[in-house]
Amino acid sequence: MGETASTQGLKLLAGNSNRALADAIAAYVKLPLTRAVVRRFADMEIFVEIQENVRGEDMFVIQSTSFPANDNLMELLIVIDALKRASARRITAVIPYFGYARQDRKVGPRTPISAKLVANLITGAGANRVLTVDLHAGQIQGFFDIPTDNLYAMPAIVKDIKDYLGHGDHLMVVSPDVGGVVRARALAKRIGADLAIVDKRRERAGESEVMNIIGDPKGRSCILIDDIVDSGGTICNAAEALIKAGAKDVCAYATHGVLSGGAVARIQSSALKSMVVTDSIAATDDVRKCANIRRISIAPLIAEAMRRINNEESVSSLFD
Repeated sequence: MGETASTQGLKLLAGNSNRALADAIAAYVKLPLTRAVVRRFADMEIFVEIQENVRGEDMFVIQSTSFPANDNLMELLIVIDALKRASARRITAVIPYFGYARQDRKVGPRTPISAKLVANLITGAGANRVLTVDLHAGQIQGFFDIPTDNLYAMPAIVKDIKDYLGHGDHLMVVSPDVGGVVRARALAKRIGADLAIVDKRRERAGESEVMNIIGDPKGRSCILIDDIVDSGGTICNAAEALIKAGAKDVCAYATHGVLSGGAVARIQSSALKSMVVTDSIAATDDVRKCANIRRISIAPLIAEAMRRINNEESVSSLFD
């Protein structure tokens, strides 16, 4: 492709949160990453220096706000400020995993809506638009007063399912909780599979959850689908319940593999045949070594969306 009319003035800059994904995106659009120094002072204060002229350029800053979330968020804000002061024409914050997305509403008295605060910070730093993937709550797009594109990893997940599991009556898509039914139904429709739902209940405080399965998974290859897997507890418990209900085997797919705490060990020893996540969050050594965790790349999806934004083309038509 090269720096042709289709990538006119487009420049990429990577933070430290997910350098492997940034390199993959750069390779896809056949452009080098902009030279920059992003380092820490002795007290861990962040310092940024852009080492190329970016005046009048269409800048895309690639930075997931994953663990350590606060460091990576602050790094993103400072990079945006540096670009603004270097007279970049437009700054797009490319946030494959948007941290704080689970704090999208008041869950009790005197609690924050941190997703809105983070949106304000990114806008205040000088971002002109945001590009992200599978927001935990779609309404977060409305928290920004700048254009915000929420990409969907579903096409990459569907392709992987067809490549590895095929399609047909032997498959059943399962939502691990009632809240994820819309996502599970969309996947089931795309691969022509039936839908089931795991309903979790805790009858009394201190008692273990009871898993009721709405649908019949007997003899089926079940596919659990979620947007975020953090501790892995919900997905592993759901897999165990499906196997007990007669499922042939269980695979799980999620866009964002947060996988904190003992999640990797939990998945490794679970009933899951495989757990597939995208590369929106950089893989830890534990994730790379885990036999039943596999990763698929969303670099082509993000790169194509960036090319379209740069070229003033439709992004939504990517999913038509």
